[in-house]
Amino acid sequence: MQSPISPAVAVAMPDAPIFDPRAFRLGDEQAAIIAAARQLGQAVFAGRAAEYDRNAKFPTENYKDLHRAGLLGIAIPKKHGGLGADYQTYAIAAAEIGRYCGATALTWNMHVCSTLWSGPLTDDLDMDAATRAEHEARRAAHYRRIVEDGAIYSQPFSEGGAAAAGGVAFGTEAKPTKGGWIVNGKKIFASLSGHADYYGVLCTEIAEGEKASRRNTLYLAIPAKADGVSVVGDWDPLGMRGTVSRTLIFKDVFVPEDAALMPRGVYFQAAMRWPHMFLTLSPTYVGLAQAAYDFTVRYLRGEMPGTPPVKRRMYPTKQIAVAQMQIKLEQVKAIWFQAVTEAGPNPSKEQVLRAYAAQYSAMEGASEIATLAIRTCGGQAMLKSLALERIYRDSRCGSLMLPWTAELCLDRIGREALYESGETDD
Repeated sequence: MQSPISPAVAVAMPDAPIFDPRAFRLGDEQAAIIAAARQLGQAVFAGRAAEYDRNAKFPTENYKDLHRAGLLGIAIPKKHGGLGADYQTYAIAAAEIGRYCGATALTWNMHVCSTLWSGPLTDDLDMDAATRAEHEARRAAHYRRIVEDGAIYSQPFSEGGAAAAGGVAFGTEAKPTKGGWIVNGKKIFASLSGHADYYGVLCTEIAEGEKASRRNTLYLAIPAKADGVSVVGDWDPLGMRGTVSRTLIFKDVFVPEDAALMPRGVYFQAAMRWPHMFLTLSPTYVGLAQAAYDFTVRYLRGEMPGTPPVKRRMYPTKQIAVAQMQIKLEQVKAIWFQAVTEAGPNPSKEQVLRAYAAQYSAMEGASEIATLAIRTCGGQAMLKSLALERIYRDSRCGSLMLPWTAELCLDRIGREALYESGETDD
């Protein structure tokens, strides 16, 4: 097992945790992993974030530090050399990273999901003994690359249609061939493009004469250097610029059988029975919400580095705005913490609706808090020399994140609250 972060990166004035371990009843091992992420974020990642954003540059140096700290393997089981964190622990640690560098947290999520989905999540699903043994052997190879070599995995999802939202089968196709598959397709907004060592691609297995079906979704780790893999297009977005989410092309790419991150049929089972697997983009935005609040308090107290030590806290309008931000932040934290705490297989209808509501609250709440922070702090908050301008832009992107965009969450909450399974108005 790799050790959490070295005390060498400890900071003189450490930030308080977003979720106090005692108040939120976190175990000592959980708290240590989360504290490691927070210390690394505050001491190292925060200072690099502006450059990554300005240049739309992937945070390569941060990934080297994540590897040294053992955090690339945060969700890898201990028996495979990882930290063995559960869903809740990972989610809170990711929020702490997002507090200091949104692009690092969001891309780290894509990497960690390859281990979370193939690890503790898959362990909760149904497989016969032979399939489980085969999966155990395959994932051990993937985990070894991460723990020993610092290999980075990504998770390209979107294709420009309804597949990423779960409406239809993925258009990227894998045709069976001797020893594996031939993959053809395209993924857009593919974070880590050109920087991951393996692309964890969701694609549809198509046998001769068969129609595409979501039930036949495969989850394959395709080597970035494999013949037929290319990265195209530019990346110059409003926010989350360091994710480098360019377009991935797969043209007649041979993928061996041992590249599978999940056995046949297991991804579809997971999507149906473990829906909280799609909530893992939200921690970044919980962290951004906290960051916007932290900035505002320090700025109004005259304690923000890079600005004159002028206090603005005595004005009632500023005090009311901070109160509104604090209330919104606590609302976001409360529903989100409950949702990530109860994540697991076969959730109740109430738990699924709460997960949608938590996603919506985190994504919209981060933007609302950052918007209020800009207005409250005033003109200097618009300057790119200060972090709030970047936090504001990064926070605007959350509502667009598939598979649970803000619009889709509202649609599903309204429909599923009013209809039981199988009900119609006919």
